[in-house]
Amino acid sequence: MRRRLLAVLLSLALSVGAAPAAAQAPAIAAAADLTFALAELADLFKAATGREVRIAFGSSGNFTQQIENGAPFELFLSADESYIERLAAKRMTRDAGVLYAIGRIVLFVPKGSALKSDPALSDLRAAIGDRRLKRFAIANPEHAPYGRAAREALQAAGLWTSIQPALVLGENAAQATQFATSGSAQGGIIPLSLAMAPEVARLGTAALLSDTTHQPLRQRMALLPRAGPVAAEFYAWLQTKPARAVFVRYGFVLPGEA
Repeated sequence: MRRRLLAVLLSLALSVGAAPAAAQAPAIAAAADLTFALAELADLFKAATGREVRIAFGSSGNFTQQIENGAPFELFLSADESYIERLAAKRMTRDAGVLYAIGRIVLFVPKGSALKSDPALSDLRAAIGDRRLKRFAIANPEHAPYGRAAREALQAAGLWTSIQPALVLGENAAQATQFATSGSAQGGIIPLSLAMAPEVARLGTAALLSDTTHQPLRQRMALLPRAGPVAAEFYAWLQTKPARAVFVRYGFVLPGEA
């Protein structure tokens, strides 16, 4: 199971930067924290409508640059609403889009790790001090919103400077999760939405970090100018009650319910 999960996450991580091939199904760009939730939602959408979508998962910052450079996506689900706002300001979206979820982060510790999973990061602090900590995974904070939230949480705990020699940076949240679950690192700060997937949850333990330790992960989506009717239908369907229930099941907070 661990190998299967790693293969899935690695394939998703390696898909970053590769725009989907032209096909009838619309090309969707989605933040990597949606890897499991949106895959399930796409299956439910197909079951309900008979229509398919093609999803590429990656970091929101990288996708924003790709869209600015003409990548043929029809819908963008960002993990940080500022990227949608940036595109909207350049008239590269149909409108300002909608806030679809608010994300959370966890400290994930794989089975057999020398670390303990606790929300106060107290054992992480001790592991840095006694040199138990060798490698610790987060997404790259320069372009991955969940990496930025992880950095803010570590800064809030006063650990950012001391932990940097041990950091292993994932290109996106899915790759950081791969590192944190595979033994490549002794743990990491990853999205709750990935930690709650059964494929990940069985590999270790997760402690929810306080949302006061980082800026809110306000996730916004918007249709892009080239969007066709199927992309528009999927966008609308993601705002329905059945779709929102899936977001909740993966640990997201719904807009207006924070």
